[in-house]
Amino acid sequence: MPFPIKTCIICEEEFELKPDKPGYANRCPECSTPEAAELIAQHPTASTDREANAARRDAMRNLLYRKDS
Repeated sequence: MPFPIKTCIICEEEFELKPDKPGYANRCPECSTPEAAELIAQHPTASTDREANAARRDAMRNLLYRKDS
């Protein structure tokens, strides 16, 4: 039985998802290393993504829990 072919969410390369592969299931072995995780965290879009996610959470919280008076 062949291993499933996945696409890495970081570098968008295809790889085989093997049972003993270290790291994340949606990242290739090269992007799953600790060194790659540090580089990904330092990427300029990482901080803007965090800010955008925080704004989304705040907006959803306001929509869900506001009082209609």
